[in-house]
Amino acid sequence: MRVNHCGEVCAQALYQGQAFVARDAPTRTLLVHAAQEERDHLAWCDRRVRDLGGQTSITAPLFYAGSFALGVVSGLLGDKWSMGFLVETERQVEAHLDDHLGRLDPGDDASRTIVETMRADEVRHGQSALERGAAELPSPIKRMMRGFSKVMTETTYRI
Repeated sequence: MRVNHCGEVCAQALYQGQAFVARDAPTRTLLVHAAQEERDHLAWCDRRVRDLGGQTSITAPLFYAGSFALGVVSGLLGDKWSMGFLVETERQVEAHLDDHLGRLDPGDDASRTIVETMRADEVRHGQSALERGAAELPSPIKRMMRGFSKVMTETTYRI
């Protein structure tokens, strides 16, 4: 749940950065709404981490800054590219959450409920971005995003 918490920090930052430079109002509205839902996810993860006796990662502010910057850069490329980043982010988050669901203790209903709800929201965010005309990102960009995600996941798990 600690990794999920930092992932929600990153998603919120990415969407806030994108919304900051979005060119049209409907795109900005979609991004602001997605960021608000990510804030809900963040609160759920924070509460669950603490309920489980853990702590959130001290690296979250660093990853927030990097994700916000990536959001601004992707947004400056134009709304279709910004939506492409949103789609790819959500695809990668969905895969992470699927993996997490498969590794959860079968008796941890509270965590399972949170992760399943987050997953459904992430799928909806990606679908909304596709409907807004998301561009398909080039493979090197997708690999870079997976690499950033792996660094975030490994670092957050440990620190």
